[in-house]
Amino acid sequence: MAGRPRKLTALKLLGGIKKKSRLNPYEPKPEIAMPEAPRHLSKIARAEWDRITVHLYRLGLLSEIDMAALAAYCQVYGRWVKAEEAINRLASGDNELAGYLTKTTNGNIIQSPLLGVANTALVLMHKYLVEFGFTPAARSKVTTTNTKQSKNGWELVG
Repeated sequence: MAGRPRKLTALKLLGGIKKKSRLNPYEPKPEIAMPEAPRHLSKIARAEWDRITVHLYRLGLLSEIDMAALAAYCQVYGRWVKAEEAINRLASGDNELAGYLTKTTNGNIIQSPLLGVANTALVLMHKYLVEFGFTPAARSKVTTTNTKQSKNGWELVG
């Protein structure tokens, strides 16, 4: 059985952990930077990239080396949106379950493959969201002293 996933020192400090025994003094501290979006991102994934990188950068939680993990999150997000849109299109007719169920060539009713794609993408998306501190539970463990809220959103202080 695996233990809890490790948390970045920056997130521990933002969460109020000050005990030296709980901190890794040798943890790499990459420079805060806004990485360029990879060209292979889908249109939806690119829109999510543009939306989310601004927030991560302002919180001081983004660097060039985070590009692959963030791109993976955005691509999975795009896949989830596309699958959900397809399910909704199928379910908009007379049969509300059409997006969720399908009939095999043998006449058996099974779960729609689209639902499997959407559910798998959702599980993967959640893992990335937790890594970047984007869920309410993950965010509740973070308090910050290097940001302030302005009228236009969050800004770095100092």
